[in-house]
Amino acid sequence: MSAVVLRAEGVGKRFGGFTALSGVDLEVRAGERLGLIGPNGSGKSTFTNCLAGAFPSHDGGFTFKGEKLAGMKAHERARRGLARTFQLPRPFRGLSVIDNIRVPLAYAGREAATDERAMACLEAVELAGKAARMPKELTQVELRRLELARATALRPELLIADEAMAGLSNTEVDQILALLFRLNEGGTTIIMIEHVMRAVTEFSQRIAVLVAGKKVADGDPRAVLALPEVEEAYLGR
Repeated sequence: MSAVVLRAEGVGKRFGGFTALSGVDLEVRAGERLGLIGPNGSGKSTFTNCLAGAFPSHDGGFTFKGEKLAGMKAHERARRGLARTFQLPRPFRGLSVIDNIRVPLAYAGREAATDERAMACLEAVELAGKAARMPKELTQVELRRLELARATALRPELLIADEAMAGLSNTEVDQILALLFRLNEGGTTIIMIEHVMRAVTEFSQRIAVLVAGKKVADGDPRAVLALPEVEEAYLGR
């Protein structure tokens, strides 16, 4: 069995009097494909933001590759191999597609931000032919690919794909799925946060469910999705 690459222990987060996360425990093993699901407002994005360093948790904490993340800034976590995408693609609108890749390469400082490396990142997401274009010229699925390319330019060991398929057609979902499978086959551990259930069930080896800021289930995808509390809270049955 592979080693635990990420461990969340008793993670809690509050916004004023509202508890967004409460006592969340989660382990992710190296090379695993984990689906993290839950209804809107369940705490998925808050969990991601706490993990990635966008803001601190109030309770508990994270251990990544055996190292406590408490006190680390987002860029420090990224340099250690923790990357994320955003629900809405956030390219640098004034930079070309290839320059959008050069930025994280230079920022990470882990390798030279060469044209060859930047083009390799674009080739991996089938955007090499649009390297000189501007983000406004890309389709929605191409923007999603660019978002993934920017996140994976750092060669992360763990990628959090946050709703990378929102608003896409079935064919486009399949394209993003294929890309995520390739990344995983290359050694990247992936947490998929997604509302497209077809994609979640096809991709995930394990599913964890958040409801009202608490983890209510964790295990085999079919078994988890069949639980009455999951059907009621997430699937509306």
